Amino acid sequence: MAIPKILLYYVFTPLADPEAVRLWQRGLCEALGLRGRILISKDGINGTVGGDLPAVKRYVRTTREYPAFRDIDFKWSEGTGLDEAGLSLDFPRLVVKVREEIVSFGAPGELTVTGAGVQGGGTRLDPAALHELVAERGDDLIFFDGRNSFEAEIGRFRGAVVPDVATTRDFAAELDSGRYDHLKDRPVVTYCTGGIRCEVLSSLMKDRGFGEVYQLDGGIVRYGEAYGNSGLWDGSLYVFDQRMSVDFAGDTAVLGRCACCAAATNQMMNCREPSCREQLVVCRDCTATAPACPAHS
Repeated sequence: MAIPKILLYYVFTPLADPEAVRLWQRGLCEALGLRGRILISKDGINGTVGGDLPAVKRYVRTTREYPAFRDIDFKWSEGTGLDEAGLSLDFPRLVVKVREEIVSFGAPGELTVTGAGVQGGGTRLDPAALHELVAERGDDLIFFDGRNSFEAEIGRFRGAVVPDVATTRDFAAELDSGRYDHLKDRPVVTYCTGGIRCEVLSSLMKDRGFGEVYQLDGGIVRYGEAYGNSGLWDGSLYVFDQRMSVDFAGDTAVLGRCACCAAATNQMMNCREPSCREQLVVCRDCTATAPACPAHS
């Protein structure tokens, strides 16, 4: 019986020949019948791929054989399904590219990466350590969302600061705007989906004078695995594949409101207008019946 699985992973590590890594990774995925998106740069690799369980397991084993990737933290989740050819339904194709950054903050010159990872970033907290810090610092502690603002519409940490950014590239300017200078003397915990954006964001914050910066190690994914709906996270997690969102347990709180009718929903869709690149919260009824959301037509 075919079992669809999805991997989310990254590692910051110096790569002498990103193009050679790209060719190897593309060939490996094609041979195993995996789809997804992999970005490679001189600073490491960032990917999410899906396929049948045996193929995904082999991908993990083979990728870890490369010394620079030996310690990659692969995060597993359930896929939606496989097509008749055994390819993941959660990704339309395989994309493997070399980019200047493996996560696009538009600030490659600000990042220092060694074999030990990103230098000068926030203190790492696993989910249990996060709870200890919350118990110790109480209301003085700030959760700072390191994702695009639309992602927080369907799920976020309770009481979190959600910057008004449409893309990751907006963060540097947002921090430079002075809007968050009042937080520079308070403990700030950055969080994101799997941890990669917080690696960079926490470093940018430290460079800009934020004194006590933490990052949630493993991101929301690892936190959700540990605590489900019983911790400090509310709602669903937006994901960058055809699933669009996932829940960590049953009876998840529904935070999103449909952009068309304002009904409660955790469903996401791409804006249907050709000129619009937004992701919208849209309920199933409006997705099925509306040719385009009235607010974006």
